[in-house]
Amino acid sequence: MIQENLAQVRENIQEACRKSGRDPKEVVLIAVSKTMPIPMLEEAYSCGCRDFGENKVQEIMDKCPALPSDIRWHMIGHLQRNKVKYIVGKACLIHSVDSLRLAEEISAQAGKKQVEADILVEVNIAQEESKFGISREDTLQLVEDIAKLPHIHIRGLMAIAPFVENPEDNRKYFRQIRELSVDIGAKNIDNVTMSVLSMGMTGDYMVAIEEGATMVRVGTGIFGKRNYH
Repeated sequence: MIQENLAQVRENIQEACRKSGRDPKEVVLIAVSKTMPIPMLEEAYSCGCRDFGENKVQEIMDKCPALPSDIRWHMIGHLQRNKVKYIVGKACLIHSVDSLRLAEEISAQAGKKQVEADILVEVNIAQEESKFGISREDTLQLVEDIAKLPHIHIRGLMAIAPFVENPEDNRKYFRQIRELSVDIGAKNIDNVTMSVLSMGMTGDYMVAIEEGATMVRVGTGIFGKRNYH
């Protein structure tokens, strides 16, 4: 099942790139493996997946030693400050930084471990009460504040669009995030590159790619429906 699903997702990515005149090499597929058992990750790995996304620090801690060392782990869920010390140096990219206090903790822990941490700033683009992320209006200020910290580098923005029946409904949000990243990039802030746009999930990743996503986070589309028992 995973092999067929992955083939379909990759084909869809190619199709979205064709439609928007982009090179498929510009788009990283992150297999969202939260709650999935290790054998399923191994199967996805055997089909060529190297980027895996997890929502919980504990799952990365548990899965990382059991799986090949060339996997790139992405922390895509809300990150609490008291868990930062476990994830710095293990995750190749932390997608969900939405406050200066969290960034300061990442910077401090990276300094202790003598590593550099790459992060994305999470923007709550649709202003949903139920979602984490900073408002679009406050994003530039947060980027400027984080950029001054040592051992931490802003690589771009991340957004979780609303859950919608019709992916076209999210096109405007993906476009807004893209425009925001271009505006911030144009300011040439030291220690900031806007090279990554992490947006789009199983229901809407093709639209996200058409609007400029460089990373899409696909879970159900690869692994099937989750059991939360």
